[in-house]
Amino acid sequence: MQPCEQNWTHITEFVMVGFAEVQETRLLFFTLFLTMYLFTLVENLAIILVVGLDHRLRRPMYVFLTHLSCLEIWYTSVTVPKMLAGFIGGDGGKNISYAGCLSQLFIFTFLGATECFLLAAMPCDHYMAICMPLRYGALVSWGSCIRLSAACWLAGFLTPILPTYLMSRLTFCGPNVIDHFFCDASPLLALSCSDVTLKETADFLVSLAVLLTSLTVIAVSYGNIVWTLLHIRLATERQKAFSTCAAHLTVVSLFYGTLFFMYVWTKMAPSINFNKVVSVFYSIVTPMLNPLIYSLRNKEVKGALARAFSFRSWKGQ
Repeated sequence: MQPCEQNWTHITEFVMVGFAEVQETRLLFFTLFLTMYLFTLVENLAIILVVGLDHRLRRPMYVFLTHLSCLEIWYTSVTVPKMLAGFIGGDGGKNISYAGCLSQLFIFTFLGATECFLLAAMPCDHYMAICMPLRYGALVSWGSCIRLSAACWLAGFLTPILPTYLMSRLTFCGPNVIDHFFCDASPLLALSCSDVTLKETADFLVSLAVLLTSLTVIAVSYGNIVWTLLHIRLATERQKAFSTCAAHLTVVSLFYGTLFFMYVWTKMAPSINFNKVVSVFYSIVTPMLNPLIYSLRNKEVKGALARAFSFRSWKGQ
């Protein structure tokens, strides 16, 4: 919290420093992040189109994969274009209005919370398929997965309402320089000259509720799956069930691992540069890797991609 003098002026604009320490090689970093961003868009759009066009993938589990791909596109688009503008747009590219900053914070938190809920919903489908295979068709349908996905989006949208409202009630009276490449809560709170105790408490409780809810669902689902797998005698059946869950477990590990480093480790050993590196990982790298993980570990998706792009030679692989 910044001390507030008596003659203060309310801030209407922020300046995001971004990666000021790499200004000499900013074109290299601009090219790198632009390539990653475009690659993320192409990957996720390909999955959305393939699932939508290939009738073989018209199954409930691919509803979640489509929603996750849509989310990844928006997730990266909230922060990356503005970050790229900061590399080549001069001082003007680093500026963001007060309203724009709060909007970016709201949308980024909304999408992050929605991803937590979607990642929690996906193992429920795996649980039904592995633990209740005979009742799967009756219990799980395309419509039920769409409704569950919609509930995830709604819960994600409700998550940042209170934290963003409390942020809007804080006073910012200078300086207005955010040492980050997007409007995250921590660097904004550092600039406020108001008492941020209530805001920090609300952030902690909301984050804790989202993480505990999603992780509990994931743990319970996979606990039941593991228990079921232990009672399967055929190694081929166990391998098939494990391969169904492997891609999701990898994505969950990446996502929650980076969240742990971002919001737990950086609190114990605060470092602005380390904070930025971890932010790049979960806001740019992870959305780029997720489609690769799902497509490379899923023969049906690989087959659909091969058919869509007419790579006939892949059929035998």
